Amino acid sequence: MMNEQERKVATKILGAYEDKQETALDRLKKTHAKAQKPALVFGYVFGGISALIMGAGMSLVMTDFIGLGNTASMVVGIIAGVVGMGMAALTYPIYKRILAKSKKKYAAEMQAYKAELLGE
Repeated sequence: MMNEQERKVATKILGAYEDKQETALDRLKKTHAKAQKPALVFGYVFGGISALIMGAGMSLVMTDFIGLGNTASMVVGIIAGVVGMGMAALTYPIYKRILAKSKKKYAAEMQAYKAELLGE
């Protein structure tokens, strides 16, 4: 005879081998993730690149590791830093625009899930 803890372990393991039916909530979660993915990918990639450019500019301002001379290195560094800051400042508005466009693309599908799940 199995004790309660062994029964829980056995149930968990056996549950992993059962075919699970996809529910409306599962489909809702997948669609939501699919709608957010383009904006998230853009935000991470563009934001990361802009941070790297800004960091490179800051490094050029503080050092002369590319051999341009102190003044030229500082000017190039300031320009790169400002460009990186500008890109970083634009990341969120562009992210919001991409997210809104993606939400509009999946709006009809989400309304169908709303009707199915909430009965509205």
